[in-house]
Amino acid sequence: MKILAVDSSTEACSVALLDSDKLSEGDQPMPPLALYELAPREHSQRLLPMVDQLLAEAGISIKQLDAIAFGKGPGSFTGLRICLGLVQGLAYGADVPVIPVSSLQALAQTALDLGEVTAAQPVIASIDARMSEIYWCAYRCEQGLMQPIIDEQLNAPQDFIQPSALNNFAAVGSGWQYRQAMDYQGLGYCNDQLLPRASAVASLALAQYQAGHYCAADQAQPTYIRDQVAWKKIADQ
Repeated sequence: MKILAVDSSTEACSVALLDSDKLSEGDQPMPPLALYELAPREHSQRLLPMVDQLLAEAGISIKQLDAIAFGKGPGSFTGLRICLGLVQGLAYGADVPVIPVSSLQALAQTALDLGEVTAAQPVIASIDARMSEIYWCAYRCEQGLMQPIIDEQLNAPQDFIQPSALNNFAAVGSGWQYRQAMDYQGLGYCNDQLLPRASAVASLALAQYQAGHYCAADQAQPTYIRDQVAWKKIADQ
């Protein structure tokens, strides 16, 4: 099973290749081969060359992939559209399905993969949504993967409502730069500089693929949340 993952939902450009047939000494899949760059406003110039470089390093062609995953958001509108356009073009060319993965979930998984949090520690991942708002969601680890315990949220930092029964939680992501305006308890660790990585997208995508959660390239869509919240407010009026 070979999955190419791409993410440009934040300031970072990130690509990764997971080959589940390659095992480590413990009979576990090898960590994804990955490239990661901080490249604000350079996503359209950097993503495709990074994909080409990664595939060349792995010695495989786009036709040998089983699926292509991408960070679907929430995040930068421009970054999400650039990423989706690239992924759809690659998926059409390779004739493979697409696996959309939450960028907030990938952020929480990145914290786990990098050893910044333990598997026993709940995580609240948050991304700066601009316009004085934050995207955020809470996660717990289940069998090595971060899983959401609430729906993804969008609100002003001062309107943040911490899920109950979260003790010694870790806070990761750019949204936590506004933590002085947020009401919370039990914060055990904070890294407001952490960004989601495609290696985490790939790991989450493998589980989704095995569960049958993938789609055709033309059906893949980003998740903005802000549009969803706006429509909900109109419907509630």
